[in-house]
Amino acid sequence: MPVIQVLPSAVADQIAAGEVVERPASVVKELVENSLDAGATTVEIAVEEGGHKLIRVSDDGSGMDREDAALALVRHGTSKIRTAADLVGVSSFGFRGEALPAIASISRFELETAPSDGEGVALQTTGGTVTATREAARRKGTTVSVAQLFYNVPARRKFLRSPRSEWRAIIEAVNNIALACPDVRFSLSHDGKNVLSLPPVSGLRARVSGIWGGRYAGALLDVDDVAGVVQVSGLVERPADVGTTTRRVFVAVNGRAVRDNGIVRAAESAFRSTIAAGLRPSLFLDVRLPADAVDVNVHPAKAEVRFRDRWPVERAVESAVRRALGTFDSSAMMGGTYSTPARSFGGLESPMVDGISILTPAPTDADPLFAVTGAPERADEEAEQLTPIRAEIPPLFQFKRTYIAFEHEQGLVLIDQHSAHERVLYEQFMHALESGGVPAQRLLLPMTLHLGPAEGDAFEENREQLERLGFEVEGFGGNTLIVNSVPMPHPRFDAERCLRETLDALTGNRVAGTATRHEHLAATVACKAAIKAGEQLSLAEMRSLFASLRDTQLPAHDVHGRSTIVQLTWDELDRRFGRR
Repeated sequence: MPVIQVLPSAVADQIAAGEVVERPASVVKELVENSLDAGATTVEIAVEEGGHKLIRVSDDGSGMDREDAALALVRHGTSKIRTAADLVGVSSFGFRGEALPAIASISRFELETAPSDGEGVALQTTGGTVTATREAARRKGTTVSVAQLFYNVPARRKFLRSPRSEWRAIIEAVNNIALACPDVRFSLSHDGKNVLSLPPVSGLRARVSGIWGGRYAGALLDVDDVAGVVQVSGLVERPADVGTTTRRVFVAVNGRAVRDNGIVRAAESAFRSTIAAGLRPSLFLDVRLPADAVDVNVHPAKAEVRFRDRWPVERAVESAVRRALGTFDSSAMMGGTYSTPARSFGGLESPMVDGISILTPAPTDADPLFAVTGAPERADEEAEQLTPIRAEIPPLFQFKRTYIAFEHEQGLVLIDQHSAHERVLYEQFMHALESGGVPAQRLLLPMTLHLGPAEGDAFEENREQLERLGFEVEGFGGNTLIVNSVPMPHPRFDAERCLRETLDALTGNRVAGTATRHEHLAATVACKAAIKAGEQLSLAEMRSLFASLRDTQLPAHDVHGRSTIVQLTWDELDRRFGRR
């Protein structure tokens, strides 16, 4: 008797079902995707006992005649492909021809379908075997009912989770499909109660609003960028909001909701130096690229994809999210959200004046974000002499010797002077570490520092990088250092304190999260070197800081995850004063 035997078709179907159907949510996903491939504009999903008892999916798609309905229950029966060449660039959700026969093999299954009103057929199966066929008068479309999932595979059925847990997984699956297809109407009910009703909408933000509410959707940032053949669009959480709400992640590739840790990591890396280590933002991203550049045939449930060249895709995602975080709209907001397009701070040159980076007029159009409505502010004579700054800078006021305020057309804007200067210095120091060095101030009398063993080790490990930042230091025996030159980021800079606190912060293994050593060092020195809260700034210094912040890549966030800019809308002020 031969050792190798061909498995019976029923066993093969159950093995396939184990690959395609992990739980009730998998059934919902497969059936809804079949509806979408059939051109459905409305999909209705009904579930009982978390899918343990019943799953029913109805649509208004193209439907099938009697012959096609029977073939749809045969393994590898599909209308999506004809040859292996069709797998390259396949755009349909389903194409393997495994889902329906696999689901039917492990359930009490009914398929009712009609290609046109009144001319339909209904097939019933038990464990994959057709038990009844009848005519069905119904509207065009298809209804699939799946009862008693895994009834004939008790080993699988006992691993199903509680109805509540399975129901949560079904909601997540439907949400993901609805996010990927905002132009389709979806409804979802559980045990006879309507839970979700989503009309067709114009875009992703409107769909997010329909699922989680307008306030949540309105607080998200738009992402829209193109890098070569890769287009990245979607929504991401403002850094100031990260960690305050439930984290939600959605990734679609060419309209297909997928799991892709690489894309998620790339998007999260764009948040580096804007949120605290350990926090992870919500993401809703749609990546589009040529169909032949992505292989969707790598997972039985089509939940994952493989890119022909992954690096450009992840780089495009990181760049797109980073660009979104660099706009004024990414700053923290109180009392509502803005619906205006994202606006950038960049595009200007910034020479140094009096130790602080100053923006001078550039041969570009004025940034409308900082346009003055009314008479420009008159600076004192000293400021006029020191700062050849653009007239577009609005009137600035300092409060509590900590915050700089100005009026914007949509509200009152507050800048934290320490956080803002920290961001400015961080980006300057990162540039110095990666491409050269910064100008240093040579001390008339060298400074002597006596360090402990740990601080001495930290200095030796970072000597080269500290020299690039402007600290010219030589050893004097043991852990004693002679400092000959220091950076001069502002007139009040305490070089000795900055260097000591930096070395103390660099002792041990304190590099947080995914920060590189350069990022950690630049962030540490920037924090220690920046002007502090409680320091009185002159008008020239406020204008200089304002202009320098505008020239950074991520002006709305400091390097510790705090906001540099907070917007208080006029609507919120009017509400507080009872004007609306």
